[in-house]
Amino acid sequence: MHIDFYGLNFITPRVTCYLWSPWRAAAIEHRLFDQVRHIDGIELEQDVDEIRAHLTDAKQWQQLLHAVARVLKGWQEEATDAGRERRSWRWLLEGDTDDHGYDHAGEPAGLWAFLRVAIDRGDYDQGEKGEDIDLNGFGLRIWPNR
Repeated sequence: MHIDFYGLNFITPRVTCYLWSPWRAAAIEHRLFDQVRHIDGIELEQDVDEIRAHLTDAKQWQQLLHAVARVLKGWQEEATDAGRERRSWRWLLEGDTDDHGYDHAGEPAGLWAFLRVAIDRGDYDQGEKGEDIDLNGFGLRIWPNR
């Protein structure tokens, strides 16, 4: 399938969305995965320590991106202190491979996407009071096209 990740184009057989350690994941990570879980035609797998959702269609991919953005925009609007707290989010892309095309776990190398949220509670007079939080319980894997 051909996917567009905010202007980066990939050809991939599938994308897998993960919720790692559900008992330790933050509420926002559960909200994100619950939206993904309700996408039509998604294949779910559940292990003891993770839940996986496999997407094999470009329409599912677009629905995933819109669902994640919707949840995170809602999270931004929940900011407290009427204008004193600003929230933002961004995707972090990561990949690792050896010279044979395999990652650290011996699987074919792919591209990983993780979310980082930021909360800024200060104002200009008080200086920086920002906090970056990596959402380590939620992530995407874009599989290699082999």
